[in-house]
Amino acid sequence: MNTMNTSTPVTSNPTNVVSDSDKRFVGLIVLAVVLSVSCAPYPHIARWVGFGFAAYAAVANDSIQTLGTFLASNKQRPWYVLWSFAAGIFLLTMGYSWLNYGGDVSYGRLAAKGFETTPMAFTGLQVAAPVVLVVLTRLKMPVSTTLLLLTSFATEMSAVSKVLVKSLSGYVLAFVLAFGLWFAMQKVFAKWFTKPMHRGWIGAQWLTTGLLWSVWLQQDAANIAVYLPRSLNIWEFVAFAGTVVIGLAWIFKNGGDKIQEVVDEKNNVTDIRAATMIDFLYAIILFYFKIHSKIPMSTTWVFLGLLGGRELAIALQSKGLANVRTPSQAFQMLTKDAGMASIGLVVSFVVAYFVNGGL
Repeated sequence: MNTMNTSTPVTSNPTNVVSDSDKRFVGLIVLAVVLSVSCAPYPHIARWVGFGFAAYAAVANDSIQTLGTFLASNKQRPWYVLWSFAAGIFLLTMGYSWLNYGGDVSYGRLAAKGFETTPMAFTGLQVAAPVVLVVLTRLKMPVSTTLLLLTSFATEMSAVSKVLVKSLSGYVLAFVLAFGLWFAMQKVFAKWFTKPMHRGWIGAQWLTTGLLWSVWLQQDAANIAVYLPRSLNIWEFVAFAGTVVIGLAWIFKNGGDKIQEVVDEKNNVTDIRAATMIDFLYAIILFYFKIHSKIPMSTTWVFLGLLGGRELAIALQSKGLANVRTPSQAFQMLTKDAGMASIGLVVSFVVAYFVNGGL
């Protein structure tokens, strides 16, 4: 007599399953570390390998600060349309710096004391420093590329302290301005957002995004150019620009990847009107710091301060409304973001300690 197997099939716990994507990621990280160590003794190769890693890391992590709300509010558009716009602004902005600053693509940021010397020798850890940033990005940590990468090459500790002070003051200023604006105007904004959107907002958003993206590049291009000669020839500039443009294509095609979730979880960022106001205020703050001094700064901290101040103001002015976080929930969110960035800050200095003997 035939018997039937009535045992219950064993199912795996999804939380314990490592996805193929995670396996590929770990494999690529291991490969990147091996490549970093292997090419370190050869400076002319190491600088371009390090730059390639830094370009990918900066685009994957930091560019979401400026393009995140743009991506969130334009998900219905083809990715290549958004990419073409961002790539065009990048080429114009970097081309201007290259032509007017004697081959320098950092708008003079790398001419600041402590960063003005072109690296002529590399350690494996210096080349692999951006790989640490890639790992932290995978964990959705909004890490400061400036503090992680520039600290690894600073020749004076005073230069690092100036970058840190400027970055944290940027967080405070952005938080206060965003909190004040949205606390004073949130009820007015809420009424606006219940009405049909005028088509003029679409043009305003693209114009504001282009302005912000350009101003941000003038601050953060130093992070990836730190590996390269302080004056690039034409072919070096083509390699520099082409690498970043390709990296942007990958980011846009993947909708911002993991770090985009830091933006998407905030209130109303998918509304073009809200995204435009966020980007405009961010552009004003970055422009102020651009003309204030040539010392590099972490735009990550400015961005987190801006989103944090806005989120807390909305919560305080919208108590009891559905689909709006309570003040305590908003505070938990902004402290979580700041906490994750602080972890990245600690990691940055730990990496710099082992990488940079000059510090």
